[in-house]
Amino acid sequence: MTVMNENPLDLLPEVLLGASAVLGLLLGGWLPRHRQWIVAVVAAAACATGIVAAAAAATGEPMTAFDGAFAVDPVTSTVRIVVLAGTLVVLALGFAPFHGDARESEFYVLVQLAALGTLMLAGAQDLLLLAAAYLLASVPAYALAGFRKDGPGTEAALKYYVVGALLGVVLLAGITLMYAAGRATAYPALAEALPDAPEGLVAAGLVGVLGGLLFKAGGVPGHFWVPDAVQGSAPPVAAFLATLPKAGALAALYRLVAVPLAGTDVPWPELVAVLAALSMTLGNFGAFFQTDVKRLLAYSTISQVGYLLMPIAATGGSEQAQPALLYYLTAYAVTNLGAFAVVCALPHAHTLDDYRGLLRRHPALVLSLIVCLLGLVGTPPTAVFLGKLKIFTAAVDSGFAWLAVVAAVNTVASLFYYLRWIHPAVSNGAPAEPRTPVRPAALLACTAASASVALGIAGGPVLAILDGTPAR
Repeated sequence: MTVMNENPLDLLPEVLLGASAVLGLLLGGWLPRHRQWIVAVVAAAACATGIVAAAAAATGEPMTAFDGAFAVDPVTSTVRIVVLAGTLVVLALGFAPFHGDARESEFYVLVQLAALGTLMLAGAQDLLLLAAAYLLASVPAYALAGFRKDGPGTEAALKYYVVGALLGVVLLAGITLMYAAGRATAYPALAEALPDAPEGLVAAGLVGVLGGLLFKAGGVPGHFWVPDAVQGSAPPVAAFLATLPKAGALAALYRLVAVPLAGTDVPWPELVAVLAALSMTLGNFGAFFQTDVKRLLAYSTISQVGYLLMPIAATGGSEQAQPALLYYLTAYAVTNLGAFAVVCALPHAHTLDDYRGLLRRHPALVLSLIVCLLGLVGTPPTAVFLGKLKIFTAAVDSGFAWLAVVAAVNTVASLFYYLRWIHPAVSNGAPAEPRTPVRPAALLACTAASASVALGIAGGPVLAILDGTPAR
């Protein structure tokens, strides 16, 4: 009989988040409605403590926990910090609109559970843990999409669930095929067995797993849910759905191609490169003529997945792949959450025209919007600019110069629909009413815009930290 002597403190950020969610669920059952904000405080404390624990773990050597099923390395540490910090932002964005709601505590609990699933995705080094993490990241998110129980929210949750259930089955089928090919579920064992397995079986398994992970990331071909789910959800939920799950899904995909598939003859780099080009192109085409701001940002997130897939396609062909992916994930999360914070600050401004004349009354908010939108394009000195330089370099180094050209063309094209939003905001037209922003959200928007610029200026030291060896 083998006894596993594992230390739960290796997963301290995840343990804190899970314990906080359970405690919040219990507290929400007996706290009066006007005091359910205590659950938010507990959740925020868990996230803040988790960030400290993740930063401390990042200073150590890469390692694995629980018989190698979970990796603690630069990839996991970066995603931990990004997701936990992003969860803090989402909790703050949701405090004002959900304060006093009969299900206020449930909102905080669902956000934490979805974030926990995202963290488990990022560190999973076993196909079984990958499947469990996918479900944990997905089921709470379905409930969040329909949290308001109105018509658009119900439609958003239904579409999100149907696509997620379908691609979840595809993911499980892919895991089954990879297990059949490698006779194992642990990534190191698969890395030894898959090179000698039938290539067609490995390729079919990869396609299945890729379909499930791209659903979580919101990339082609699993992108159909994104516009409707983001548009129909409450703004804080939309900010979460469009940003944080991407970090876990793309980290999981990177880990999959970097370890089990590294020695196989399956042409996964070319497949990922094609999906990257399709995601950025279709996302841009979809965003061109949108007038609803949340729907525009939804298509923008699909496009951004294309850029995030570029360093994954370059894995194994460029040493810049890992730091480029992790830095761009961080830069994108900060910038995209800043754009959604502006949307949360103006909950009654649904269309581009609703932002007309905003500069005269709220210049700081408009400046934050401009920084975040142009930051998503990749305008210096924002963080996304440096991130795009790194992913373009990784793509060229690995032989995907054509992909870098496609990405550059799409970057220029994306400027069109971001300017369509900026133009009415800085115009002299009469502002729509009501236009009083929600102060906490406005403050978060300004903070995120400042962080995007600061991260871009301090990109060198950050990239040096991110350049580490993943655990095996």
